[in-house]
Amino acid sequence: MKQQITTDNAPKADHILSQAIVSNGTLYVAGQVHNKPDGIIFEGSVPEKVEQIMQNIAAILKAADASLDDIVKVVIYVTDMSQMLKINEVYATYFTGPLPAREAICVQALPLGATIEISVIAAI
Repeated sequence: MKQQITTDNAPKADHILSQAIVSNGTLYVAGQVHNKPDGIIFEGSVPEKVEQIMQNIAAILKAADASLDDIVKVVIYVTDMSQMLKINEVYATYFTGPLPAREAICVQALPLGATIEISVIAAI
């Protein structure tokens, strides 16, 4: 059985997508780009973009009664691998204890013209 998770504190998912799904104690959060909850893309520095993305993810996790500490897997998509150093500086500040397993993938383009997208899986 699966349950859809939604919150107004993160960007709305397109009508054919979900912000997150819970299934068998696992929360799958859809990829989040650096847009505000109103859906408008946030154009700032790389650290500011990561902050916005992590705020979006935290809001979705909260809607599922979870937190960043519950994340076990992270996937980061970037359009320029040279951004990873700055991404890592901000990313690491969001976790305590063992860091989640993670991968970073360089892609040609992301939705809404974003340069960074992060998706997570959490055990709840």
